[in-house]
Amino acid sequence: MALAEVLDTFRAIERIRGRFGAEAAGRVVVSFTARPSDATDVLEVAIVAAGPAAAAALDVVPLFESAAALRDAGTVLENLLADPRYRAHLAGRGDRQEVMLGYSDSNKESGFVAANWLLYRAQAALARVADAHGIELTLFHGRGGTVGRGGGRLDRAILGQPPGTVRGRLKVTEQGEVVAARYGNPTLALRHLELLAGAVIAADATSRPGPADAIELMERLAAASSVAYRGLVYDDPGFAGFFRRITPIDVLAAMQLGSRPASRQGRSGTAAAEPEPEPAACIESLGRLRAIPWGFAWTQARIELPGWFGLGAAVEALDRDLGEPGVARLAELYRTWPFLTAILDHAELAIARSDLGVARRYAALATATGDDDRWIAIEAEHERSRRWLLAITGRGRLLESSPVVALAIELRNPDIDTLSELQVGRLARLRALPPDHPDREVLERLVRLTVSGVAAGLQVTG
Repeated sequence: MALAEVLDTFRAIERIRGRFGAEAAGRVVVSFTARPSDATDVLEVAIVAAGPAAAAALDVVPLFESAAALRDAGTVLENLLADPRYRAHLAGRGDRQEVMLGYSDSNKESGFVAANWLLYRAQAALARVADAHGIELTLFHGRGGTVGRGGGRLDRAILGQPPGTVRGRLKVTEQGEVVAARYGNPTLALRHLELLAGAVIAADATSRPGPADAIELMERLAAASSVAYRGLVYDDPGFAGFFRRITPIDVLAAMQLGSRPASRQGRSGTAAAEPEPEPAACIESLGRLRAIPWGFAWTQARIELPGWFGLGAAVEALDRDLGEPGVARLAELYRTWPFLTAILDHAELAIARSDLGVARRYAALATATGDDDRWIAIEAEHERSRRWLLAITGRGRLLESSPVVALAIELRNPDIDTLSELQVGRLARLRALPPDHPDREVLERLVRLTVSGVAAGLQVTG
């Protein structure tokens, strides 16, 4: 982003605050905060914000998204709070600091289990640093709708936060279909807010750190799950093409859903922004593809891979290293440690919402060399994750303890299956046509309609 654009942004903030009041634009989120040296970028935003009179009272909110950023979050905040200029800025804000945590990029980079553990450790580190400096910390959770982006039961997720990180305050994004599902009906909205309020109160009253062996077990699980996930997604040079063939990502990218393009441009702050990539280009590089279309595509293909892949491999590795006592300890921690309870319950939801019977129809679209082996690996890990999850929770079937959710999935799946069948058939025909074929426009419109229908039926987008 060029300097002129930055200054124009702050001038616009000043105008908005002057016309509608300070609460209309109260904070600036600094994306790409990743390394200890990035504390300087946050400080520069605070200095610029202090220029215009109406913008002087802005909160500057660093955003930690990637796996590397979450690992260094505590150090970045330490560097920031150690700077007297930034402390002077915070003094004018009542010594209150807000930090935003992204749930999407770390999952896309590291997999479900590892990302959740990175977020847990980052929150604990941020709280320690804030306490050491006498700062009131508010964590802003940038959650999405799918399990892979922090979706699921928010009240359970709150109860699983590290001790000392809630303290009566909760800030979280609610977006997309989540808003309609949770707030579209006044009775449901009230019930949801009651659950959140109760969870916030209980989190401070009942939270306690996990036992020392729990920390060690989670480190093992996170490492093993990340190896399994990255081995499939990033270590295989053919996986990007497989992803393009097995999911409708090509259609999703062209639909330009949401507030941002499907692929990231160059990092903000470069002298010249990169041109907007073509929709097809963004799916050739998984590194540039945003997490929202990544998760949305897996959901449309009825696989939900970001919400569970790597869990089974991680538990199996633990069983191989520690034997039955290790898995038995996991089962005990599932019952007593809210963090692990939330992780496994959300993975269970993602596995239950997936349907590999339907997904095999999408897998049939992937016919390149190695695609059969990639699909076999996905099916094997799905079964492995399901089997170990049931063994740890002690349940006989998925969602046994959530019969209402299980019934909802059972009732809506027949209609969604029909839409998925329509989608995969027309997707195959669309991809077989040359770019200038007269039937392309009609087929594209039909596929887009099925995308909307499947998303509405599953009540999940990205």
